[in-house]
Amino acid sequence: MLSAVGIQANVEGCGLEEVGVIVDGGRVKVDEFYATNIPHVFAIGDCIPGPALAHVASAEGIICVEKIAGHSPEPLDYGNIPGCTYCSPEVASVGYTEAKAKEAGYEIKVGKFPFSASGKASAAGAKDGFVKLIFDAKYGELLGGHMIGANVTEMIAEIVAIRKLETTGHEIIKTVHPHPTMSEAIMEAAAAAYDEVIHL
Repeated sequence: MLSAVGIQANVEGCGLEEVGVIVDGGRVKVDEFYATNIPHVFAIGDCIPGPALAHVASAEGIICVEKIAGHSPEPLDYGNIPGCTYCSPEVASVGYTEAKAKEAGYEIKVGKFPFSASGKASAAGAKDGFVKLIFDAKYGELLGGHMIGANVTEMIAEIVAIRKLETTGHEIIKTVHPHPTMSEAIMEAAAAAYDEVIHL
């Protein structure tokens, strides 16, 4: 059994109060480039609002330093952060769930491809799981991706890139994926959403 109750920032007693840095709800308050209310004081990672994930803190740190150096970085898109659970089978997701997409007013197309239909998954003895993709029916934008199975924490990066580049469902279908691989299930799930899947 895994029990996870969340994470709390450890910001008490480190001198923030003495210099006047604003802490709200146990987290350091920052702007979109991680500046606090005090000049030349910045904060990133688990002590600020947002997902307490190593890859988020790393991205925040890079954006923060680029801004300090006088560059013009884009603010981090917190709506396109992959979430990974390293259990067996692995779980990975990014973006909207079906329910949240509908709640946001989208008309959606959903495609799901089971690893039981994947040649690579069969050969590797890892047939448990699936890839599920949620698309905006009007424009074809990928709203969310959810996966359960072997190596899905590796595969989710493709979905994050697809969402960053605003790639459509039809473009994913026409992107040739290598066979046999676990990742071709992404293409197959997109094809399933558009009633074009031929390997089920």
